[in-house]
Order: sequence, then structure tokens, then C-alpha cells
Amino acid sequence: MLISAGYIVFYGLILVTAILFFYYIYFFSRLAFYNPNSTHQSQQHPVSVIVCAKNEDENLAKHVPGLIFQKYNSSLQIIIVNDNSTDDSKYILHELNSTFNALTMVELQNEARFIAGKKFPLSVGIREARHEIVLLTDADCVPASENWVQKMQDGYAEGIEIVLGYGAYQKRSGFLNKVIRFETFHSALQYLSYALAGSPYMGVGRNLSYKKSLFMNNKGFASINHLPGGDDDLFINKVATKSNTAIVIDAEAHTLSTPKTTWKAWKRQKTRHFSTSKYYKSKHKFLLVLYSVAHFLFYPLLIAVAIMFDWRMAIGVLIAKSIVQFIPFSKAMKKLNEADLVKWIFVMDLWMLFYYIFFAPMLFKKEAKSW
Repeated sequence: MLISAGYIVFYGLILVTAILFFYYIYFFSRLAFYNPNSTHQSQQHPVSVIVCAKNEDENLAKHVPGLIFQKYNSSLQIIIVNDNSTDDSKYILHELNSTFNALTMVELQNEARFIAGKKFPLSVGIREARHEIVLLTDADCVPASENWVQKMQDGYAEGIEIVLGYGAYQKRSGFLNKVIRFETFHSALQYLSYALAGSPYMGVGRNLSYKKSLFMNNKGFASINHLPGGDDDLFINKVATKSNTAIVIDAEAHTLSTPKTTWKAWKRQKTRHFSTSKYYKSKHKFLLVLYSVAHFLFYPLLIAVAIMFDWRMAIGVLIAKSIVQFIPFSKAMKKLNEADLVKWIFVMDLWMLFYYIFFAPMLFKKEAKSW
């Protein structure tokens, strides 16, 4: 007995919806309902904060004071690696250091041949770290509070070697800002939820911490030095395990970055980020691709069911999917201090269809060598 095309698209929609339900309930609900252990005592580990900068004079002038004025009672080292900058970074850093006398400055004057991106300056910074715990951020980021260091290092408990944080973007007016912030939230929803599910696969260099010994014992970035990116996500993909990774999502532990203001600049930024995901472990690539494919196919199949099968069934599936999605998404947004995006959930969910179309070809594009 032949099955009509209408039934085929209907069964396809049911399958895709079931896959999405699995991710919403099994993975994303973990972050949505996550309550960190509030009973353990606050700690005071010595910490080395590392920032790599290349032609970031304005950002250094604006954001380094936010690192210097962290409220932290234990030993705190702030390392700025100036990677062959041709602007006024060197002079600004010397002025900051003469004023505050709190910086460890590393001046790189020769390019590292055959090592792409910022992995070489970051490796130098980690080797200069006096303390076991290193806390990474970028020159264009500022801590969301003066308690950033305290909150992030609190994530370390027995056996923990990696702490994943959230690197948010500043809230601005306009649709592009909402797109950037939703995409950032959506990415964090995945990597933080996967970590809670015992399958950590990435972190973001805007807000990431791990132990120096973990870096040294795994030979740093040696296995990915030929790639322009990966200093955060590919390294974490390699060394993170179920038992050695924790997350910190306290609003005071976030970092804030200045968002791009043009679609062209944002596209260029996202292209660099997409270039490394194809090197993830197979299980992570499978899980990420399965979710993206299901997410992408949902709306085309929904329209096909409405036209070829029964519009009432299509509406029923859409309502069910929207309810199951809204609960973990809205709760997670509030936990990550992105509550203003709740009312945009369904608009952005539809936007993601075009996002996949726009950025999927980037997975096959040759990586740029600069950072």
C-alpha cells in the first residue's frame, strides 16, 4: 500500500518535532532549571586573568580598569599580552601600569610562523601565569561586575579543572542587536546545557577558566596550531569531561562585549566562529547537526503539512512545539539576564531558518588565518 505525500510530510513533521522535544526536555531544561549548589563555601583561589590584544588600544583603555578594580581578596595577577600591535596599545598599557601598578605586560614583537590566530600569544600568557587558575577574557570585553573573578573561581570544586562562563553582548536598540544576543544566548543554551548533561563540548574565550596544569599536560594548542581558531572551543572539546567541567551563570560572573553594528561585520565575526565546529568530536558534531537539521526542517514541513495534509494538524503541532520550547527558553533567558528577549522567542526561532541558510556554507569555507 502506497503512502500519500501528505502522510509522508506529516510523519516527517512528527519525527522532527519529537527530535526537538528531546533537546528541549533532555538538554535545555537542565540549564533552565539549574540551581547551583549554594551551600559550599566561597573560595579564594589565586587567579591569573589573561587578555590577548592586537590593535585594541581603545578597548584596552576602556576595559582594563574593569579588571584592575575587581574586588578580590586573594592574589590576582592581570596579564595583558600585546601581540604585535601597530596602534597605541603599548603606550596605553604603560600608562595604565604606571597609574595602577597592577599589570603584567607581555610585549610580542615577532609573529609566530605557522601558528594561526591568537593561540601563540595566549600560550605565552598562560606560561607567564603565576597561578594555577587562569581566567580568560578578550580585550573588547568588560566584566559585568566587580565580583567577576570571585564568582568564576567559585566554580572550582574538587576534581574541577574547567569552568565555563557566559559572555554576553551589551543591550542596544535595533533588530540586529536582538539577533546577535539571541544567537549568543542560543549558543550558550547549548554548550552550558550539554555540560550539565555530562557532555561538555566548548567554551567561549570571552569568559572561560581552566587550570594551567590542564593546559600544560595536554601540550596546549599543539594539536590545533595550524587552525586560525579553536583556542577556546577546540581546546575545551579536547580536554573537557563529564567530571572535570563546571558552569557559572551568576549575572555578576558574566562578561559584556560591544556588539557589531552592521550585518557585514557580524557575518565576518560569525564566519570565523563557524570555521572550527567541523573539528569537534564526532558525538558532538552528531548532536549539534541533528538539532540544527531538525530546527531547520520544522517550518518547511509545517507549511507542507498545512497545504498537503491538514492545516488543523499543523496548527496543533505548532502550538505543542511552541509550549514545550517556551518553558526552557524563557527560564534560561532569565537565568542568563536576557529576559527582554523572551517576547522575541518565536520571532527569533523563525529567523533561525534563514540563519541556517545564510551560514551553512561557511562550514565548507577555507578559514582565514588572522584573528
